[in-house]
Amino acid sequence: PSPVDTNPSMEVKTSLLDNMIGVGDMVLLEPLNEDSFIVNLRNRFDHNEIYTYIGSVVISMNPYRSLPIYTPQKVEEYRNRNFYELSPHIYALADEAYRSLRDQDKDQCILITGESGAGKTEASKLVMSYVAAVCGKGQEVNKVKEQLLQSNPVLEAFGNAKTMRNDNSSRFGKYMDIEFDFKGDPLGGVISNYLLEKSRVCKQPRGERNFHIFYQLLSGASDDTLMKLKLDRDFSKYNYLSLDSANVNGLDDAASFRTVRNAMQIVGFMEAEVQSVLELVAAVLKLGNIEFKPESRVNGFDESRVKDKNDLKEMCELLGIEQSVLERAFSYRTVEAKMEKMSTTLNVAQVRRPTHCRHCIAIGLGGILYTGVFGNSHGMAQAKTRHKVMGVLDIYGFEIFEDNSFEQFIINYCNEKLQQIFIELTLREEQEEYIREDIEWTNIEYFNNAIICDLIENNQNGILAMLDEECLRPGTVTDDTFLDKLNTICAEHQHFESRLNKNSKFLTDHSLPHSCFRIQHYAGKVLYRVEGFVDKNNDLLYRDLSQAMYKATHSLMRQLFPEGNPAKVNLKRPPTAGFQFKASVGVLMKNLQTKNPNYIRCIKPNDKKVAHIFTDSLVCHQVRYLGLVENVRVRRAGYAFRQPYESCLERYKMLCKKTWPHWRGPARDGVEVLLTDCSVPTEEFAYGRSKIFIRNPRTLFTLEERRRACLEDLATLIQKIYRGWKSRTHFLLLKKSQVVVAAWYRRYAQQNKYQKIKSATLVMQSFVRGWKARNILRQLKYEKRCKEAVTTIAAYWHGTQVRREYRKFFRANAGKKIYDFTIQRIMQKYFLGLKTTTMSPMDNTWPAKPYGFLEGAHTQLRRIFHLWRCKKYRGQFTEEKKAVYEEKLEASEIFKDKKALYPSSVSQPFKGDYLEIQKNPKYQKLNSAMEEKVLLADLVNKINRANGKGSPRLFLLTKSNFVLADQKTGQVKASVPLPDLASVSVSTQSDGFFALKLKEGSASASKGDFLLSSEHLIEIITKLHRIGTTAADRDQINIDISDEFLVQFKQDKVCVKFIQGGPKNGNSAACKRKNNRLLEVSVPSP
Repeated sequence: PSPVDTNPSMEVKTSLLDNMIGVGDMVLLEPLNEDSFIVNLRNRFDHNEIYTYIGSVVISMNPYRSLPIYTPQKVEEYRNRNFYELSPHIYALADEAYRSLRDQDKDQCILITGESGAGKTEASKLVMSYVAAVCGKGQEVNKVKEQLLQSNPVLEAFGNAKTMRNDNSSRFGKYMDIEFDFKGDPLGGVISNYLLEKSRVCKQPRGERNFHIFYQLLSGASDDTLMKLKLDRDFSKYNYLSLDSANVNGLDDAASFRTVRNAMQIVGFMEAEVQSVLELVAAVLKLGNIEFKPESRVNGFDESRVKDKNDLKEMCELLGIEQSVLERAFSYRTVEAKMEKMSTTLNVAQVRRPTHCRHCIAIGLGGILYTGVFGNSHGMAQAKTRHKVMGVLDIYGFEIFEDNSFEQFIINYCNEKLQQIFIELTLREEQEEYIREDIEWTNIEYFNNAIICDLIENNQNGILAMLDEECLRPGTVTDDTFLDKLNTICAEHQHFESRLNKNSKFLTDHSLPHSCFRIQHYAGKVLYRVEGFVDKNNDLLYRDLSQAMYKATHSLMRQLFPEGNPAKVNLKRPPTAGFQFKASVGVLMKNLQTKNPNYIRCIKPNDKKVAHIFTDSLVCHQVRYLGLVENVRVRRAGYAFRQPYESCLERYKMLCKKTWPHWRGPARDGVEVLLTDCSVPTEEFAYGRSKIFIRNPRTLFTLEERRRACLEDLATLIQKIYRGWKSRTHFLLLKKSQVVVAAWYRRYAQQNKYQKIKSATLVMQSFVRGWKARNILRQLKYEKRCKEAVTTIAAYWHGTQVRREYRKFFRANAGKKIYDFTIQRIMQKYFLGLKTTTMSPMDNTWPAKPYGFLEGAHTQLRRIFHLWRCKKYRGQFTEEKKAVYEEKLEASEIFKDKKALYPSSVSQPFKGDYLEIQKNPKYQKLNSAMEEKVLLADLVNKINRANGKGSPRLFLLTKSNFVLADQKTGQVKASVPLPDLASVSVSTQSDGFFALKLKEGSASASKGDFLLSSEHLIEIITKLHRIGTTAADRDQINIDISDEFLVQFKQDKVCVKFIQGGPKNGNSAACKRKNNRLLEVSVPSP
């Protein structure tokens, strides 16, 4: 590979000059002109390098997308690093400012400028987030940091709006002083605002929105909150909200509202204060909906009246103002002069003017509300005592629109002052460094814009002074009279142009309308339309309105309108908007003069607000009015580049053999030797006390080229040495490995040889041992056969002797003894086999007979054993259990193989009292009415012959009668003596129907037979039959089992027929009336 091949992902930049895309510091740009400046910016922008330096100034290009360059790892990378040590980044400037403040006790100021949409607000957030990340930790410190960071969402909600150039445009200038203790930990902050665009409250240009808070409140507040504020979510119901751009892509107003609510609590707002602020926001929306109508008076003049008082009423309820007081303030104006007071009515035309009445109070409410929020947001984090201070100025950039008015005039005036202090501080910083380094200082030629600042702010004949004079003088005052005064006084000024002034060269300039004047600012010529200058400069809230607001009972109104206090009436005219802004800018300039400045110049690459587009003309325009090229010229007017001796020697020491690889003496001496060896002309550099100063960037680039070539040679040398070392190391490793492998192989071979010898030895030993064992076994077997042969011969001999002696006895008795012995063994075995028989009466198993001669004994023994075990089993029964089994036995005799319901009832014990009639208090009265013991109590259904439907009845059975009673009340419906019962009829199927037939002529027969249905039919009929069987004074009850039988209902006989139904009938039997003589019971198929 090439000696300069590197892995980009593994690069570590140790200098601004390493691996540059374009030029990272514009001071080193060659050649320096506007075109090369723009090309360098575009080149870096295309490679996602959005930051570029001009010395210590940071140029920030808005990428309009998220870039992975603000991670915690990036924060740590730039922490405590030299400004030029890494590639340009806003973190480098923030770190430089923070370390200077912490270590050198120098108050710092970071000035962020640029036009709308250039990313000023995001830049200020990044600076604050970096400082918050690198400063100390702790509960109190973290609380202060969180308050400072969370102030941004609150301020943006009340001070930012969607414009044509930016969806989140700051409509105010913000200066925040962050205070630190001696350790560098934040203690608090003080925020100042400049020129809030209050007129946006009541009127927005086409395609733009009002301030975010109005849309956030309507989108994100809960229904309950909106109901309390008397608001509706529909934007179209409010005149102050523009509808053509109410919804903005990428802005979630509902989520933003929740963020703002949370941020207000963190900053220090109490819940009641938040509610009060929201009430004021709602009041502004209501105020915009108030309309007026003309009404004629007796004196012939017209006066204005509120057309629809509903919005006025709701607004007064929100603010706690009497409706009549506010309505009069809208329609009348009081003028006081010394001891005289005069009240005049306002007509509809006057009321509808943008500088009067409701618009005036709406603008006042909006501006004062923002100021109140501003004051609360910083007051909660402000330190009690002043320490080290870092200021962050996020202010609008230079504005040149097609239609420029009073707002653009004072914005550009502020930028003129910032440019003036920028040039002064930059030159002062350069001069101080030259003096500190003992370098000769030469005066630098540059454009001094003090003459333009004087044109605007001069107390005698400045434009602002003449505007204030015009607003204060008596008589008719219009914008035209103000322009006439400018044409008279400023006619000879070289930076003022007007078509009507005494200078004849502008008389034919058709690009300059009659109602306009033009000022040649440092950033270019700007045409101002004079219309509205006087009204906007007045910025008055009439005393009638402020006094009406002061009378409100709302908790914030008296704080926001202190001038309405009748006890503090001041007849002096309040200061104008221009005067206030000039004074605040003066205070700001004095503040900046006391701090060490750090600059961030923000540039927007295109007007479409999309990524990857770089519009050369737009960027060129911003570069011009920001004066960046001139800034570079000022920065490099003396020496373009300077670097500490140590850093310079460390970077370029490889260019000289005397300084490479290590210089043992002072760093300055090493640099002198280095530059002499490199043959750098002496006029191209100068030696300072601690730094080397290089005049021309080309000299620096020459050194960089020689360094790059030298690095390639050094890389080749390093690669050669490394490859030699690597090859030697690899050879030694191979040699060592070969020795180890050979040793292990020899060990392995010897182990295998030993194993083979060992295996052969074992085989030979086994064969020898086997041969010996077989010989011994053969000898033992021979000896054993000899002993067995001797024993057999002896046994035969002894048997022969015995038979000879007892032969005469054996033939007479041997057969009978053998037979008896055989029979005895057979019977013994037979009886032992019977021991496995169980004692359960239900067990029918019995051993099979082994021989035919035992057939009779086998049968008798089986019968006797069964009777005996049944007796033993019955002996275990109690009287109650015995009675239950007797009932079960009787049920078997009655229903077995006759009723299909019987098999399912065998496993169910006969409980008798299913209703627990003796324990249930519900049936206590019925139980007490029974004279005998209740043998059975169950719930049955009595079948009605009219429709076949069943009615629940309680069925009670005693020894002498049965009773039917009502289920709910327990009232006895029928009581029938058992002697009157003739028979019981049931079907052969699995239903629960049964008929109790009464004897003809009996007392109970008058009501007819009973057709009932029960789930315990088997038990009921068994108990009825058993009672009839045991009673001696009555006949036995007949049980008729048939699928068709007759039932006597009073005078008529009805046939009950049982049929099998399909699955559609469900799982239970259903009875239906077919005609007057037939009831049909459908029984589900089994």
